[in-house]
Amino acid sequence: MSFARLIPPLASLATLIAAAPAGAAIGAPGLGDAYFPLAGNGGYQVRDYDLTLGYDPATDELDGEAIVAATAGPQDLDRFDLDLRGFDISRLQVNGAPAAFVRDGQELVVTPATPVGAGTQFSVAVDYAGVPPIVRDPDGSIEGFVPTSDGAFVVNEPQGSPGWYPANDNPRDKATFTFRVTVPDGLDVVGNGRLTGKVTSAGRTTFTWREDDPMAPYLATVTNGRFDVSEGTTGDGVPTYVAVDPARASSSAKVLRKLPAVVDHFSALFGPYPFDSVGAIVDDAPGVGYSLETQTKPNFPYSPDEATLVHELAHMWFGDSVTLTDWSDIWLHEGFATWSEWAWEEHLGHRTAAQTFKRLYSTKARDSGFWNPPPGDPGGPEDMFDGTIYTRGGMTLQALRAKIGEAAFGRVLKAWTAENRHGNVATPDLIALAERESGQDLGDFFDVWLYQPGKPAGW
Repeated sequence: MSFARLIPPLASLATLIAAAPAGAAIGAPGLGDAYFPLAGNGGYQVRDYDLTLGYDPATDELDGEAIVAATAGPQDLDRFDLDLRGFDISRLQVNGAPAAFVRDGQELVVTPATPVGAGTQFSVAVDYAGVPPIVRDPDGSIEGFVPTSDGAFVVNEPQGSPGWYPANDNPRDKATFTFRVTVPDGLDVVGNGRLTGKVTSAGRTTFTWREDDPMAPYLATVTNGRFDVSEGTTGDGVPTYVAVDPARASSSAKVLRKLPAVVDHFSALFGPYPFDSVGAIVDDAPGVGYSLETQTKPNFPYSPDEATLVHELAHMWFGDSVTLTDWSDIWLHEGFATWSEWAWEEHLGHRTAAQTFKRLYSTKARDSGFWNPPPGDPGGPEDMFDGTIYTRGGMTLQALRAKIGEAAFGRVLKAWTAENRHGNVATPDLIALAERESGQDLGDFFDVWLYQPGKPAGW
């Protein structure tokens, strides 16, 4: 029996909306994520975010105007939510008309003057101001608009986006983005996608960034501060934009020079690079403690080593373009990115991924901390970034490579990125794909590697 058919598929946003009681024209305050049930909102899907922001690092004050373009679900919508933490709101309009709103935790509950018709497009304009709140996750890490000595390091996984803009904060509601960010002259702003404008006036500079490819809200960034900026292209012609804090320039230069080669190699291994630009942001943000795969330009709070750069660039395919549907499936991001580190090392002629697997698999079964929790079932948000999600997740893929053979595994990698480009996935989708490409029943294999506690055996 195929294990893929034992797991019920996660409900889509449209299914959740359609399941609402008849006549209930109220968007749900959450989308039922296993770990963050109130993340995101029902009743609509966002098409585009247009964010105009002004930030003063001296006071940590952020002024914002957000225009959220959305499409209502299959019912009339006379109330809906956005996710927003903190801030004073001075204006809120729906389709140009003032709308009533109340705050309920991170929920911004909006009642438009006129209900939004089923299936119609509408816009929400929100003016807001204040000091962005730092978001602390269940595992103790921080995120959001994190202040630095000269600006802010902006990362959001998994729930930091509402700390600086009103969002439908769920990875399954992807949208395009425009960022217009004004900062004191002499500072830079680095966002997702392409830099489309830079204007200086009266001692302040406005940077405009545009991301035309669909992006999950948590992958947005407008990291700002003093940076040395370099532009170029990869060998395949993908434009590159690399911004480095001057304090990190010397220590990061050697690793960052490898960025074009990594992107080109992964394009051959995984399929074409999925976005129209690539780069990196290396800041001096020692209080953050982790790097993040913000779309097109991973954020590093310190000078990355080669493995970290490779890991975050692999996420452009696995995590940014092909994105989980539910946060409990985080191994689909971290397992692939970890295996990609091993694949890069193998490509360089060093230790092969099989040798890395063998070394890791030699870890004794009694080392329960190494083997648990199983990557397909971390158990809760406090453990979703446990080391086993990365290491055992990567080992799952290498074990699959050995089981189904090099040719079938290569087809799985490329089909996974091509068939789910800019979309959302769940583990059953990967299992079904691997069975299709290999012609094997892989239910027991994935059960052992992803869901059974302890050291995998007998697969």
